[in-house]
Amino acid sequence: MLEVIKKYRIFLGVFIVFSVIVLSLFYSALKPQKTLPIYNPADVNPELVDSTVQYKSKYHTIADFSFINQNGKTITQKDYEGKIYVADFFFTTCPTICPKMTANLSEIQAAFANNPKVKLLSHTVFPETDSVPALKAYAIEHKVDDKQWNLVTGDKKEIYTMARKSYLAVKLGKPSELYDMVHTENFVLVDTKRRVRGFYDGTNKEDMKRLIEDITFLAAQ
Repeated sequence: MLEVIKKYRIFLGVFIVFSVIVLSLFYSALKPQKTLPIYNPADVNPELVDSTVQYKSKYHTIADFSFINQNGKTITQKDYEGKIYVADFFFTTCPTICPKMTANLSEIQAAFANNPKVKLLSHTVFPETDSVPALKAYAIEHKVDDKQWNLVTGDKKEIYTMARKSYLAVKLGKPSELYDMVHTENFVLVDTKRRVRGFYDGTNKEDMKRLIEDITFLAAQ
């Protein structure tokens, strides 16, 4: 038996190595590959979507925009061109979910501090009170990195339109008040092609872990 093994040891060695490679390739082929969905208005809770786009089931992308940030600078879609970013809606005097959402966005900022492909974009839902100085004070208080994170204000109709037609992230407010909206805890993940790739509860730590994983996945593409 030993003589046989010695005689065919090279063949056996090659066979074992070949078998290991084949099994590894087979396992890789069977292993589920991570993917992220591409969201369209028809996929989202209708309460968060403007009625004019609720029917849309494909090719949805974030529209062009123009707002003013905490430094008084005009911010447009060009500032986010080729970037992966997280968008949300808040207001600086919000006493309920906003502090937790901002704290969690600060963690996202820290997690991708050295990645120029990742940015954040927070829109106020009360532009009538959230002036540039108010946003700046809020940014300083929460250690916002101006290079990575914009807090923006602007025309209320434009913010409303972006929130409900592009980001699909806020509810209708009082019917008696034009363009009134109720912001939610949603963080919206947008890819480099301006497509919505995920929604996350901005007050939930487990969702923040998932968001970090999903940003990392997109950044590696």
